[in-house]
Amino acid sequence: MIVLGVILLIIGFIAAVHIIWILGIIAVVIGAGLAILGFVGREVGGRKHWY
Repeated sequence: MIVLGVILLIIGFIAAVHIIWILGIIAVVIGAGLAILGFVGREVGGRKHWY
């Protein structure tokens, strides 16, 4: 999710499309939140591991 967000940020910056830039920011924030929850041992989506 974080990688997808970074890709969207890059595409949005290069193409100067603000909606893609905003979606990239949202994806990075959600991905970081899920990563933090996973690192502290909290189950995300009913699973302890996402892989």
